[in-house]
Formats: sequence, C-alpha cells, structure tokens
Amino acid sequence: MTVPFNFPLDDLLKAHAESGKLYHEFLRVPDMSAGLYILPAGTQDPQSPHAEDEMYYVISGKGQFFYDGEDVEVEAGSTLYVPKTIEHRFHSIEEDLVIIVIFAPQES
Repeated sequence: MTVPFNFPLDDLLKAHAESGKLYHEFLRVPDMSAGLYILPAGTQDPQSPHAEDEMYYVISGKGQFFYDGEDVEVEAGSTLYVPKTIEHRFHSIEEDLVIIVIFAPQES
C-alpha cells in the first residue's frame, strides 16, 4: 500500500466534515500519525492526556490552550508541543480552531 505524501487542506476539510467528528486522522504510519482537529467557537475540548508526544499547528481560529497548569493564547500560526501524559486542552474558543495534530509514535 502506498502512503500519500500530499494532503491539500481543502481535501482534509472535506474528509473532516464527512467524518462528523472533531478529530479526523488522515495519516498513520508506524512512527507517527496525523489528523485534523476542529473545535467550533464556544465548545469544550474533550481530550485527555495521551500516551504519545504531540504537536499542534493552528491553521486558523483563536482561543486559549491549557498546558500543565498554564494558559496561553493561540491563534493562526501557533505551534505547540505536548510531551506524553501532560494535561492539556484548548478552551475559551473565540473563533473556530482548525488544527493539524501530529502524534509520535502513532496515536494508540
């Protein structure tokens, strides 16, 4: 099976919408996985700590990010790293957050 190497944002947004979920995984290989995470304004981020290291890249939107007892503002262009098992979540979402998420190794 050939693994895709190009992921146009329009294609990811369409697949995400069709999934009907907040998180849509679009890549899974042994050492990492990636997905598109969309949190509408005013919603709560339901996630809990993961068993994998994680990177977030905010494509668009605005809100806050709680990380291990600290809050930071996030907006388009924000890049966040979260080591495995650290408590974290997005909150106070003012504008829909559209986020690329990368797990290493792949999310279990």
